[in-house]
Amino acid sequence: MIKFYSIRKSDLKIESKIVNSIKNVIKKNNFILGSEVFEFENKFSKFCGSKYAISCSNGTDAITLALLSLNLNKNSEVILPAMTYASTFYAIINAGLKPVLVDINSENPLINIDQIKKKITKKTKVIIPVHLYGSVVDITSLRKQISKKIFIVDDCAQAHGAKDNKGRSVGSLSDISTFSLYPGKNLGSYGDAGIITTKHKSYFLKLKKLRNLGSIEKFKHDVVGMNSRLDTIQALILNEKIKNLEKYNYKRRKIASFYEKNINNKKITKLIYSKNCVYHQYVILVNEREKFSKYLDKRKIQYGYHYPKCIHELDVFKKENKANKFPNSELISKKGISLPIDPNLSIQDLKYICNIINEF
Repeated sequence: MIKFYSIRKSDLKIESKIVNSIKNVIKKNNFILGSEVFEFENKFSKFCGSKYAISCSNGTDAITLALLSLNLNKNSEVILPAMTYASTFYAIINAGLKPVLVDINSENPLINIDQIKKKITKKTKVIIPVHLYGSVVDITSLRKQISKKIFIVDDCAQAHGAKDNKGRSVGSLSDISTFSLYPGKNLGSYGDAGIITTKHKSYFLKLKKLRNLGSIEKFKHDVVGMNSRLDTIQALILNEKIKNLEKYNYKRRKIASFYEKNINNKKITKLIYSKNCVYHQYVILVNEREKFSKYLDKRKIQYGYHYPKCIHELDVFKKENKANKFPNSELISKKGISLPIDPNLSIQDLKYICNIINEF
């Protein structure tokens, strides 16, 4: 069986070090906001080229906290793409704001900037571009085309280490950037975790309070906050894993390049990814997806769907989005299939995968 992604295989060389470090945390009896948490925040801010980083419990909370830190009026409008994970949408709802969906581009999985401009109203306060699959939205172009009064909070949950076309790191491009550190991410913990980056000290100070029940100093609560702290054990795991992030991102790019060159089946449509994409997923479009999926199952090649339903197609959101259609997003939801992107795939694995796909 060719695995879709094996976390254990990637971490074998650092496993014993992580286990020993966990034992030390147990001895110190310091499980919440220990020194390892602040060490990771410093490492991650430097990695992204951002001045500040604030860790939290998960990626959904990261977006929610970012939105709360902006002090927006209730039901202010937030624009986001219809093709993203449900977390992006939920965070807006949880922050008491109103989500407004737009479609992605026809040739790539990124939010359509022209459609954003058409959806902007007096109530629009935030745009959340999603760097889907590790492909990078042109934040510079977006910023030039919208009012300076509108915040950009980018969802970087799949783009750890990605850069824009000018070589600037995701996490340093927007007013506030949010990351999930879920185990399956390019940089993942061994449980739920998230982190937020910003260059603005005012947001940083507000976020430090918001993630810790409205408090920086114990028992002093200035604002209503959330209980969303990164625990010390997850932080020490991330401190080890971040050392290998660039190496594994490089391997993901090599795998994607191999797929680009060697998949030659007219039944397959390839998406266009940004220049410095980190390929959290490598998604292709297949007309007969169900048949193709069964075909891969029989040949023991794992795959994924990212995502089988757009935001407006999810049962929980259907009523309020009944009349909306987003054809480009719907195309990926119905035809998209994610190929194995494990950085540890061998050249023999990749040749086998491409040969099987070309024979479909």
